Amino acid sequence: MPRTFASPSVLLAAGCTALAATGYPSSSQAAATAQQHDQPKRPNIVFVITDDVERFMLNALPEGKGKNLTPHLDRLAREGIVMDGQHVASAVCTPSRYNVLTGRYASRALHVADDQQAVVAFTTHIRPEDTTLPKLLQQGGYQTGMAGKNHVLEGPGMPDIPLEADPHDPAVKAVLQEFQTEYEAAIRRAGFDFAGGIYPGNPDELRPRALRIHNMDYVTAAALRFIDQQEADTPFFLYFATTLPHGPIEPERSWNSDPLLTPFGPLEAPLSDMPSRASIAERIHTANLKPPGPDQGTHWAAEQAPYVMLAIDDAIGTLMDRLATRGLLENTLFFFFNDHGCDAKGTLYQGGLQFPSMVWRAPGTTAGSRLDTLISNVDFAPTILDLAGIRYERDQFDGRSFHALLSGHTTDDDRIIYAEMGFSRTVRRGAWKYLALRYPQDVVTMPMEERRRRLEAWNAHLRERGIDPVNTDPAAPFSHLTDLPGGAHAEHSTTGKKPHYYDPDQLFNLADDPGENSNLAGDPAYAEKLAEMKELMRRHVQNLPGVFGEFK
Repeated sequence: MPRTFASPSVLLAAGCTALAATGYPSSSQAAATAQQHDQPKRPNIVFVITDDVERFMLNALPEGKGKNLTPHLDRLAREGIVMDGQHVASAVCTPSRYNVLTGRYASRALHVADDQQAVVAFTTHIRPEDTTLPKLLQQGGYQTGMAGKNHVLEGPGMPDIPLEADPHDPAVKAVLQEFQTEYEAAIRRAGFDFAGGIYPGNPDELRPRALRIHNMDYVTAAALRFIDQQEADTPFFLYFATTLPHGPIEPERSWNSDPLLTPFGPLEAPLSDMPSRASIAERIHTANLKPPGPDQGTHWAAEQAPYVMLAIDDAIGTLMDRLATRGLLENTLFFFFNDHGCDAKGTLYQGGLQFPSMVWRAPGTTAGSRLDTLISNVDFAPTILDLAGIRYERDQFDGRSFHALLSGHTTDDDRIIYAEMGFSRTVRRGAWKYLALRYPQDVVTMPMEERRRRLEAWNAHLRERGIDPVNTDPAAPFSHLTDLPGGAHAEHSTTGKKPHYYDPDQLFNLADDPGENSNLAGDPAYAEKLAEMKELMRRHVQNLPGVFGEFK
C-alpha cells in the first residue's frame, strides 16, 4: 500500500494551507511561517541535474524498466513523485541550466537589438550581476553549494594549454591551479558559498587532451565536503551536476576513467568515498539486466548505459548515506532532473522537451505518485523558494511554482508552457501544441561562401575534439538550432527527420499524434485552433528580447 510521507511535509505545514488555497503559493506567507521559532526547520535541498540521460536509462520509465542497476534512483521514484509532465524551456544543456538557475527564459540572457531575433543556443550565460536562485536562497539564510558541471555561469576562458601537454608538468599544473581558483571564484559570484569538483563544461572541451575524461568520484567528493561543512540548524541547497552520461562514451574516459585526473589537473591520491570503479563491472555482470532494444542509444552506445547509470547512482547513494550519517537526510528534499530529452535534442519536438523529473519525499506526497501536469524547468526556482519559505515577487520569474501540486492541493490542469530554441518557438496548452519556425532574413540570404566558411570552421572544431563532422555540404538546409548548414552536432539526430520539420507553422494534437507526424496547421478545420495557439504565442514573446516573425 502506498505510504504518505509526513516528513518533511510538516516543514511548511502552517503555510501550506494558505498557499494552496488559490493554487498560487504566497511566498510572503511561507516566509513568515518558516521564520516562526515554533515551526520545524526548513528543508535542505539537493538538486541533481544529469546530462543527456535517455529514457531507457531509467527503471522508472517503461523504456528502461529492468535495464538498469540503479537502486538509489529507483528509491527516489518509489518513495517520491515522478513528474511525467516535466518539460524544458530550451532543449540543449546551457539554456536549460539557465532556466533552472534563474527561473527565466534563456532569451533573457541575450542582449539583442530591438530589430534582431534572439537565437537561444549555447551563448545564454548567467552573468555575475544576474539574480539567481542560489543568490535568493543565500538572502533567505541558506548555505549554497555547487559541485559538477557548470556550462552556464560566466567564468574565465580555458587557458591556452597545448593539447598534447603533460598535465603532470609543474608549469602546466600551475596554470591549471590558477584557472581553478579563478573559476571557482566566478561560481561564488553567481550565488554559491561553495564551489568544488567543478567541470567548466563538457570533458571534450578541456585542455590538455589527457584531462578529457569524466571523474564522478571527484564531483561527489566535493559535494561531500560541502555537506560536511553544514550545521544542523542552517538549511542548505546543493546543486549537484553530473557530467555523465554525456560523451565521451568510451569506458576508459567515462565510468572507468583514471580516478586521479580532474579538469584542473591530477590529484595526489585517488578518492575513495564511492564504490570502486572495478566493482561497477562486477555488479553489472551479476545483475543479469535486460538487454537494451536495437533502437536504443541515441547518444550513448546502449551497452555502456548500465555502467554509466550505475556510476551516477553510486554518487547519489553516497550523498544520501553521508546525509544519513550526519542526521540530515530526514530533513532533505531531492530533486532529480535531466537537462533535456535526447530523442529530439536541439529542437522543440517532444523528444527534446519532455523528460520526467523526480522529487523525493515532497511535502504531503504519496510515495510512488506520478503527476502528468505540464510543468517547465523555469518553474523550479519559484517552487524551491516556496519550499524554503523565502519571499519573492511573482514577476521575478517566467516560471510559476508547482509547490501546490506537490502538496496535492490542486491539479492545475490548465497550465500553459512555452519553449524557445534557435529559430523556433512553441507553446502548449493541454494536448494542443503550436510550433513556429522563423528564420531571420540574414540567415535565409546567407551567401554560399559564408556558409562554406562557417561549416569548415565548425568541422575543424569537431575534429579537434575527436568528433566526426555530421555534414560537409555547405548547401544543406539549416537546422532549427543554428545558422550552420546541416545543423551542428547536438541536433544532428533530428535535423530534417520529422516529416514537417521545415514547415513554418506546425500544429499538433498530441493526444492523437504523440509523434508529431501530422501537421494540422494547413487544415481549414483547425483554423480556429491555430489562431488560438498563435495568440498564446504572441502573448509569450511580447515581453521577451528581440523580434520573432510576425509575432513581435
